[in-house]
Amino acid sequence: MQKPPIPENETERLHALRMLQILDTSHEERFDRVTRMAKRIFGVDISLVSLVDQDRQWFKSKQGLEVDETPRDISFCGHAINEDGLFIVPNAVEDERFHDNPLVTSGPQIRFYAGYPLKLRQGVNVGTLCLIDSKPREMNAEDQQLLADLGAMIEQEVKSIQLATLDELTLISNRRGFLTLADHSLKMCKRHNVPFTFVFFDLNKFKAINDDYGHHEGDYVLKTFARLMLDTFRESDIVARLGGDEFIVMLSDAKEDKVEKALERLAKAVEQENKSNDKPYTIEYSAGIASFEPETEIAIEDMIKRADAAMYEQKGSRSR
Repeated sequence: MQKPPIPENETERLHALRMLQILDTSHEERFDRVTRMAKRIFGVDISLVSLVDQDRQWFKSKQGLEVDETPRDISFCGHAINEDGLFIVPNAVEDERFHDNPLVTSGPQIRFYAGYPLKLRQGVNVGTLCLIDSKPREMNAEDQQLLADLGAMIEQEVKSIQLATLDELTLISNRRGFLTLADHSLKMCKRHNVPFTFVFFDLNKFKAINDDYGHHEGDYVLKTFARLMLDTFRESDIVARLGGDEFIVMLSDAKEDKVEKALERLAKAVEQENKSNDKPYTIEYSAGIASFEPETEIAIEDMIKRADAAMYEQKGSRSR
């Protein structure tokens, strides 16, 4: 048996999957409708929406199968997520990768498998829409296109979940996404007994840029500032746009000196951006810092308010 290869971008892939907050959730009609359709149209024993987690594949939707998950190292879907297009096994018994796989030699006795990789973005496949049958099968070009069309329907539903926690303009987390990720990060900080910091950002003179140069320039500023934040802070830090011209970052396991160095890097990046473009304005911002010990019982919304208050204090001191 050949175990599924691990994608080169596995860390990014798992992060994207977990940001969806979809694992171990209830079945939903919008997914079940497609798997029912796929099972009926192709006349197969099983159809699934499978999400490939670190050590398992978990089924968001399933037709013809009782279990909710199986180990990743024996999964067919673990192979399929490494493909750009359909992954098809006409007869698993005759395929050296799968002939001695437990899912082939015992229940559900897979012979035929076809999986469409579900892409969040290019190169990031989180799972599959797949067909499974206990008899060998072939798929002609028309069948393959139909499976791809059904897979694209599931893909759009998954992306809609992502968009619910993503800021459409800047493509970083929105408030909802930040609160979800911050809650997870806060639990990790408590578990490992490490401090964390919230930094609240407000773009200065942003209304004037919109009024004087148009909303397209305001959008440019928002997207540029988001990009600079992503480039500056660590992958483990949570960057988000809360709304309007307000941004926030949560830095875990970052003491005062690390926070200051990160903010210095951001300041230099913004300064360089202002020097390198030919805009008739400069990107400016105020920042407020609120640091917390892991044992704190303060609610996340109140942590944000403390950082916001610190930001206004800084903005006020500059104007005096």
